[in-house]
Amino acid sequence: MTRADLLALTPDALAALANRGLVKRAAKDLDAGNGPEITVSPDGGIEGAFPDGTTASLPAGAGLEAAHCSCAATGTCRHRICLVLAYQRGAAEPDAPAAPEPSPDWSPGAFDDDALAGVLGRRALTAARRVLRAGYSAKIRRPTAQDPVAQVELPTCTVRFLVPGELGYIHTDAAAAVRGEVTVLAVWAFRAADERGLTGEEVRVDVGGPAGAGGTGGDGLDAALDLADQVLLDGAAHTGPVLATALERTAGDLAAAGLHWPAAALGDLAGQLSAHHDRRADHDPARVAELLAEIHARHRAAAHGSRSQVLGTEEAADTPLRRVRLAALGCRVGGTPGTRTADVYLAHTGTGIVLVLKRRWDVPDGGRLTGADLAGRRVLGSPLRSLAAANVVSESASRSAGRVVRVAAGRIAKTTVTPLGDTWESLPARLRVRDLAAAVRELEALPPRLVRPRVEAELVRAVEIAEVRDIGYHPGAQRLEAVVADAAGTTAVVSADYSPHRPAALDALAEALEAEPRFVSGAVRRDRGGLVIDPFAVMTARGTVVPDLAPGEGTAALGAPPAAAPDPLAAALDEALAACAEAAHRGLLRLPPGVRDRLARAGGTLARAGLVTSARALTDLTAALAADDPRRMARAWATAHIRLVTAAELR
Repeated sequence: MTRADLLALTPDALAALANRGLVKRAAKDLDAGNGPEITVSPDGGIEGAFPDGTTASLPAGAGLEAAHCSCAATGTCRHRICLVLAYQRGAAEPDAPAAPEPSPDWSPGAFDDDALAGVLGRRALTAARRVLRAGYSAKIRRPTAQDPVAQVELPTCTVRFLVPGELGYIHTDAAAAVRGEVTVLAVWAFRAADERGLTGEEVRVDVGGPAGAGGTGGDGLDAALDLADQVLLDGAAHTGPVLATALERTAGDLAAAGLHWPAAALGDLAGQLSAHHDRRADHDPARVAELLAEIHARHRAAAHGSRSQVLGTEEAADTPLRRVRLAALGCRVGGTPGTRTADVYLAHTGTGIVLVLKRRWDVPDGGRLTGADLAGRRVLGSPLRSLAAANVVSESASRSAGRVVRVAAGRIAKTTVTPLGDTWESLPARLRVRDLAAAVRELEALPPRLVRPRVEAELVRAVEIAEVRDIGYHPGAQRLEAVVADAAGTTAVVSADYSPHRPAALDALAEALEAEPRFVSGAVRRDRGGLVIDPFAVMTARGTVVPDLAPGEGTAALGAPPAAAPDPLAAALDEALAACAEAAHRGLLRLPPGVRDRLARAGGTLARAGLVTSARALTDLTAALAADDPRRMARAWATAHIRLVTAAELR
């Protein structure tokens, strides 16, 4: 009997089930003639006797975890891996019977619940049904001829089906205690996509949830919208701390109901209002306008059946992970006048996603705390400057639905931090960008950012750089921009803003970009028809530079940027966005005639630039402002700003 499951295991699949070092060692043993003598039983069970007296066996109808070995190893050992490799080599001999070819279009949704219970146990199904009743979102990747591994990205972990048609070869970054539960959820996600006819190679699907989940009332969303409209009608410039407190309280209610994304938007809006009240530099009228538009956009999208995607997941707050290997992609330092934060971005090399490790410190009274000061603070037992450019292996990590990773404080000894080296070279393809044009196409396929999940580090990538063409500093905006190109000549803009929390970051970034960089890591976005990278780290021939942690006061002389070519579309959109943002800042019920005239002029500019629908939205807004109907004003403003923000992103 031919074991098709063993023949389907690729070296990458074996490395996922064990680790790459064991696979390499087993292959060396086999090449050196130390492989086992194999016996295959009629039912498909395989036994191997090694020259050193060790015996290993792979029972029929079971995966690698059910294998037995007489050596002292407690988990998967090189003997088990060597037995699989030896069987595969024997099956490749000319006189061996041909193995059936796996179908590239198979779906894990074909497993029924009885099959799941037989392999994973009834307890896993019971736990999964609790999540199903609440509802969850999943992104599925169907197998292809090039990549036969089916994959499901759940809010808190990733599940991969390494062998077509087999439940015994599942790899997930979730801990063993919840492995069965998340596997069931992954199968149900594929099943839901199959039933709905979603046949694309990569699709997102909502699964389960309470009956009538398409509505928007009764869950705090209407209250959130009412508060947003109050800000919009009265104006951010005229709101006080009472309204900011109400926003924070409603954000807490939304988060408690599992509506994480609008809760985060409401919390950010409260922070912006507080910043204006305290006259802080981090207040931004454009950001206030975008947050108001986001709350409206999510409220509208939720009414059309995509709640878990636009409102957030109702998964458990944290999922424990098995032993994980993470590669740091840099750090972002931020904060408020009284606090400093450091977000360390960590690529999960096994699943192709990026997680965020967060730390927060209080600023001493009358003191100063910059990124350079934080660089020496110890996180996971290492200085922050080392952690932000390191490989991390941990057995005590957990992951939230928003991709925030936490490491249990009492188990630090099970976490190791080592130098990064050339790890970025071997990052999964979806995290390592070599083709900027392909990256733009990937972003084009995503929903608009106003309704995308607010997932930490969703679009953090390591971008391979072939050439740096221009570097310049915009003094008015306090922004450094550099034009970089890939090997094909496609360009992107590296754009970094000055912050007093990281005063030397722009100097360090400019110096690193002038040192023939190999990679720039950061958050990528599509804006004004091109790709923009907000940088977190730069890998050069001399090592990895993390600008936010660089020492210094930011006193280097930075050159002026080259003159930009005229862009009528960008100019028209910028004018309209600025006019809408000013209207939200002053308040729709308090607008002076000059702002109304500015909105009308912006609409005319949009029409002349060919953006007729956006121009019509501004015309409707000016008409609503004259009608003296507050509700109509707010809805018209939201429609116009949502369209403008989306047009600027996708043009």
